[in-house]
Amino acid sequence: MSTAMNFSSKSFTARPPDKGAFPLDHFGECSAFKERFMECLRHSGYESAACRQSAMAYLECRMDRQLMANEPLEKLGFKDLINEKSEEKPEKS
Repeated sequence: MSTAMNFSSKSFTARPPDKGAFPLDHFGECSAFKERFMECLRHSGYESAACRQSAMAYLECRMDRQLMANEPLEKLGFKDLINEKSEEKPEKS
């Protein structure tokens, strides 16, 4: 009785990431936003929930410079922060 496994019977099919390519920021256009986010993480004991404002600003920077696909911030999990931002602005009468 043979216990050898035949690995060639199944093939692996690679698939692209769900959100597409995530190009590197070769020119450092968003590095200031990234550094603010990383600094926030260090100060908060790497509690990412405390740094959501910084994360949102970093992603907005990447979208503005076509370093990632434009997505509504609501879809990226920032709906509550967008609502807070709009409530802080006084309404024009």
